[in-house]
Order: sequence, then C-alpha cells, then structure tokens
Amino acid sequence: MTFWAYVVRCADDSYYTGHTDNLERRIGQHNLGEISGYTQTRRPVTLMWCQDFGSRQEALAAEFQVKGWSRRKKEALAREDWADLHDAAIPPRERALRLRSGRTEGGEGIPAKDRAAISSEDGESILSEEEKSVISGGENHVRSEEGKDVPSPPPVRAERSRSTLADETPPPVIVLVRPQLGENIGKAARAMLNFGLTEMRLVSPRDGWPNPSAGPAASGADIVLQNAKVYDSVAAATADCAQIYATTVRKRGVTKPVVTPEQAATEIHAAPGRSAILFGPERSGLETDDVAVARTIITVPINPEFGSLNLAQAVILVAYEWSKGLTADRELSQPSINPIMPPAPQEELDGMIGQLDAMLMGAGFFHLPDKMQSTRRTLRTLLTKPGWSSQEIRTLRGVLSSLGGKKPRV
Repeated sequence: MTFWAYVVRCADDSYYTGHTDNLERRIGQHNLGEISGYTQTRRPVTLMWCQDFGSRQEALAAEFQVKGWSRRKKEALAREDWADLHDAAIPPRERALRLRSGRTEGGEGIPAKDRAAISSEDGESILSEEEKSVISGGENHVRSEEGKDVPSPPPVRAERSRSTLADETPPPVIVLVRPQLGENIGKAARAMLNFGLTEMRLVSPRDGWPNPSAGPAASGADIVLQNAKVYDSVAAATADCAQIYATTVRKRGVTKPVVTPEQAATEIHAAPGRSAILFGPERSGLETDDVAVARTIITVPINPEFGSLNLAQAVILVAYEWSKGLTADRELSQPSINPIMPPAPQEELDGMIGQLDAMLMGAGFFHLPDKMQSTRRTLRTLLTKPGWSSQEIRTLRGVLSSLGGKKPRV
C-alpha cells in the first residue's frame, strides 16, 4: 500500500503539511472543507509537493520533518530548486562565519569544494549522503503534481543526523523508564499522538514488549506502539539525544536546572538536535540515578497533599506544551473553534438600535422625558460593546420584530 506526505498552498498563501493513503481524495476533501481544522477556512488549496512511501510511519515522519521547514525551503522544494534548498539549509551561525570571512551567499569567493559540499564549522559536511546524491543527480525520485518523476529532495526520515538544522528541530522522544502496565503504555501513546508525537522508547518494561494490553488502551494510536523501541538502560535510550529532560515532582537529591513543561517546550523548539523526555514507573517515578542522566528537570506546580500524576497525564502535559510551539503551517487542528465573523458595518448596528428605540418608544419605556437621552445613551453603549457580526444583528432584529407583533412567516 502506498502512503503520501504532501504540502498544499492555502488561499491565504500559508502552507499545510499532511499525510494520507489516498492523495487525490485527500486534496478533494481539503477543497470541499470536509477536513476540519487549518485548511477548512483557507480554501481553496493547491498541491505543491508530494512524495510516496511504503509505510504510514515513513509518511508521517516525512510530514513532521517537512512541517518544520522554513517557508523559503518549502518554496524551493515546490520549484525543485535544489541549490536554493541547500542554501536555505545553511545554519545562521555558519552563514555569519562565511560573511565575516568574506564568502558570500551566492558562492563568490567560496572554494569549489565548499560549494560542492557545504561544510560545518568543524569542516564536516552538513549535507547527508542522500542530499549529495540529489546534487549529483542520484536515483531517488519524487512524483510532481503533474505526475512526472523528478529528482527527490533530501529523504525524510524519523531519525535525523547531526546536520539537522535549527528550523528542522525534530519532535522530542518520549522515554518511558521501567513502565509497569501495558495499559499505561497504551494510554501514554494515545496522549503522544493527540499532540503530534510519534517516537516512544521503552526502558526495561516490567511485563515485556509487545504487551497485548497496550493496543486497546491506545485507542488507535497504533503507529506509536508499532514503532516503539526497547532499551536496557536510560543511557542507551538517550544516546543519540542532545538534550535530556527528566520529569519529576519530588526532590531527588540532585542539583539541576528546573523548568516547567512550557519552558522546556520553548527550549526544545529552539535547540538543535534531538531531545528526550524521561518518565518514570507508575508507582514511584524516576529514581535518582535516572534523573542524574538528564540535564534538566521538568516539574509542575501541584497540590502538595496529592502530588501523584498517572503516566498518561504526565505525558499529555508535556506533549501539549510542545504542540503549542508549532509554527502556523504545522499547528494541530482545533475542530471546535469556528472562525470569528467580522464586526458588522456601523450602518447595520445603527439600524438595529433605531428599531429597538422605536419599539421602546411605542411601549412607553421612556416614561421620564428628562431621563430619555441618558437612557438611550446607556442602551447604545450596551449594544455596541460586543462587536456584533452581521448575522448576530439580523438574528436580534428578527427577535425584535417578533416581539413587536410581526406576523410569523407561513
């Protein structure tokens, strides 16, 4: 079965990235407004890039990587402008070093070997072998919107190398240390996928792995469970991570920076490289030796008389804060939020107030002539506070007409 990662350009010139197993149907659903969330109020959309994969996990990993790309990189991808794509991938620090050394962005003054393989500060190429293959005309291909094969951009993967740039910071890895119940692992997976996290690592799960109790508790978050990896130690599970956070609400006898989930999320989005967040066993939480592996502690203000969070609750707190830092084209959908209608023109508002004023006059509401003007002013102030939309004004005028004795429609 084929799965697709794709990017569409919305009517407001923003970008949305997703994945699907039926690309043509999915684009049609976006344009018909059948998918609630980001694109529903930004129609029509136009497909600007897509790539097919052999598994949903690969397509989802591609979605999350491309979501993190800057606008310039996405536009270069759509144009198939690989030179600009690679130029946009130069980290700001490296770019500043080049400018200070007299090397320009256009390549003037840059040695040929540097133009062929953009080098990092320590001289190592920041381009992967697959990226170099694109420059040299390798065999990897993607399918364009018109259906023709074209050279592919750098392959997208769930695990990315040291060359991952600041604007492509991967989602954090969730590490469950010695989890006890399969149900809790499944619930944690559900919490992760709710907020866009897909990579779970398990350190010595008590009941082994896979665990048949995890699937039902995950409520459909099977992709997280299917790709969960098991390790013998915290050190092994975090060996490829540059930032490690330990979650705890108890004092552990170690001196480390302590941050809230919100502060940790900000750091994770800003820092290069991969981050890991450690969660301890359900009964006792992380041990002191586990916390010692981390560089920073994540904790939350909590009731001192009852400071126990279950595993899924702890995961969802951190995952939610991380999701709030996603860029506009990566943000998660909020199906319950309706677009805010613009305020009505003043003419419509004045018409409604005039209608109400006439009805109140007929009902004898203004029975004190010396108070009439101040009462009218108070009513106008009251009615202009909410910022009525045109639909709201029409609704209220219908109510007023009904109260005024207007015959109902047959």
